[in-house]
Amino acid sequence: MRALRASGGALVALLLAGCAGTGTVASGGRIQVVAAESFWGSVASQLGGDRVRVTSIVSNPATDPHDYEPTPADGRALAGAGMAIVNGVGYDGWASKLLAASPSSGRVVLSVGDLVGVRAGRNPHRWYSPPDVERVISAITAAYSRVDPKHAGYFAARRRTFETAGLGAYHRVIAQIRQRYAGTAVGASESIFAPLAQALGLRLITPGGFLAAVSEGTDPTAADKATTDRQISTRAISVWIYNRQNTTPDVQRLNAAARRAGVPVTTITETPVPGSATFQAWQVAQLDALRRALARATGR
Repeated sequence: MRALRASGGALVALLLAGCAGTGTVASGGRIQVVAAESFWGSVASQLGGDRVRVTSIVSNPATDPHDYEPTPADGRALAGAGMAIVNGVGYDGWASKLLAASPSSGRVVLSVGDLVGVRAGRNPHRWYSPPDVERVISAITAAYSRVDPKHAGYFAARRRTFETAGLGAYHRVIAQIRQRYAGTAVGASESIFAPLAQALGLRLITPGGFLAAVSEGTDPTAADKATTDRQISTRAISVWIYNRQNTTPDVQRLNAAARRAGVPVTTITETPVPGSATFQAWQVAQLDALRRALARATGR
């Protein structure tokens, strides 16, 4: 598989950029939400509770959101949505095309890339950026309160619970890794890990061209391959992190090289595994595995 700060008022302005109207509450009193990907759908569902009904289009771990071929049912789901959440940044252009094909003055569209100010051509993996996840949480809560103002207090309470109980372990393990391992050099198979590395304070030294090429499904340059090989063979990196949903021949070769060199190897995935996992359960499991790998590599 190839390859997510504003005040409350500004968040709403960003949220509604390019979309008229204020969304709708469907029969039964629930906001009908459609998320292009399940990682954002999980967040939206937990923030909305029983006041929303969330459908995630891409939820199968074997499906690549980059190249997803939408079905007629997907088109109908987005056409009927009171609120749609897309990642943007060129990651899920199929979803934006479906929305444009069935315009609605009452639909609220949240494009994560627009919200966090990341343009097309930049790293689209914003759900691996903890600060961007926080911005999305704020935006979703603001949108729910705008669409269904009678239950604004309920949505605010859901956010507080999600931040403290739902994301408690997520925030805690991020802080622990940053406190203990900040500055540690690591390598990765593609750019999906870059936003998280920054949040954790890790030095991701794999050439940017290599990271981008693997994410985009192109061939890294010979120079970038040589540099990445050397970083592993000389143990210039403490841990090697790869996306196990995108094991290209180059990645497989580097995984084997890391194991031969005694560099701890750990994995991440593009989408939640298993497909039913919540955003936080998925992320915490990966963060815990990374923390264990860092501990083996550094003795700390």
